[in-house]
Amino acid sequence: MKYQLSNRVNAMATSATLAMAAKARELRNQGKDIIGLSLGEPDFPIPDFVKEAAKKAINDNYHSYTPVDGYADLKQAIITKFKRDNKLSYLPDQIVVSTGAKQSLANLAMVLLNKGDEVLLPAPYWVSYSDISKLAGGVPVEIPTSIETDFKITPEALQAAITPKTKMMIYSSPCNPSGSVYTKEELRALADVLVNHPDIIVVSDEIYEHINFTPSHTSMATFEDMYERTVVVNGVSKAYSMTGWRIGYIGAPAYIARACTKMQGQITSGANCIAQRATIAALEASPDKIQFMVDAFKERRKLILDLLADIPGFKTNVPQGAFYVFPDVSSFFGKTLNKTQIKNASDFAMYLLEHANVATVTGTAFGNPNCIRISYAASNEDIIEALKRIKKALL
Repeated sequence: MKYQLSNRVNAMATSATLAMAAKARELRNQGKDIIGLSLGEPDFPIPDFVKEAAKKAINDNYHSYTPVDGYADLKQAIITKFKRDNKLSYLPDQIVVSTGAKQSLANLAMVLLNKGDEVLLPAPYWVSYSDISKLAGGVPVEIPTSIETDFKITPEALQAAITPKTKMMIYSSPCNPSGSVYTKEELRALADVLVNHPDIIVVSDEIYEHINFTPSHTSMATFEDMYERTVVVNGVSKAYSMTGWRIGYIGAPAYIARACTKMQGQITSGANCIAQRATIAALEASPDKIQFMVDAFKERRKLILDLLADIPGFKTNVPQGAFYVFPDVSSFFGKTLNKTQIKNASDFAMYLLEHANVATVTGTAFGNPNCIRISYAASNEDIIEALKRIKKALL
């Protein structure tokens, strides 16, 4: 029998982070001791008050289909959170709750992009931005950066990338994979370019908002002249260690929110009822409740940067948020290690998996072929052991 699949799915890349995680699991099943530093998943338990809210929802017999765009009281909790944390004002018809921030991003691409519309992606970018854009008929346009510029684009680079076909820009701050954080002044400089191009919608992915080591977090939507052209995407996966609960949400102009609700109504309908009730508790709590996680990540950042500095060939910046380092490893390209030729970052990441038993992710998937992403959402012991193995495999 000949298997026939759509051109759409045949053209789609497999998520590099998920592929590496699957490869690591496969090797573990073979008995190998693999340390996973590939996935962006906090290793802390869910806060107890969130667990209690979920238990209460079960005991209160929440079990029915949920409203497509989310429970009304959850939307109100999101509105309160936006006001408290971001100084952003939204009405209920501007909020849509989805099955994870990834679905929020997919909804936006599907309702805003037509075939041939260009999507600006400051590189490095999260792996799924590109294929989500392609799936909706868009054309990803990378705006390159480097470690020397802290992986942040300049207004001049942004202006040079804009064409009459540009319809959207997607960026994250704090950034996955680089950990870079745009300051208010840097975002304002980018906004000064974008205001002259009123057809461009900005998608601001703020899922790492609270894992931020700078004094403050700024959203593009806080600028009055960009509010109606910016969609803020967020969720509870990272800050509240609720990755498997799959709750994301957007704050958007009402016409975009309505379109996302329409799209979601034909794809998944409303998000999980128990997870939504738990999310209310998470968002209503003060961010101080999760400060211990942020403090721990900051300590781990110092630990992993110190250990990388002791390995010749790694070039790093100091990430200001999230829980990743994104070292430039191009000094290893062209070398042969343990009879393995390293031609690029993908070869390097696979070499570390096979010879150091440490899972990382190639930077090629994030739009930067000179780097690899290393997650430090792991225990200090695992970080120390992983870097010990990497050093041994490279020296």
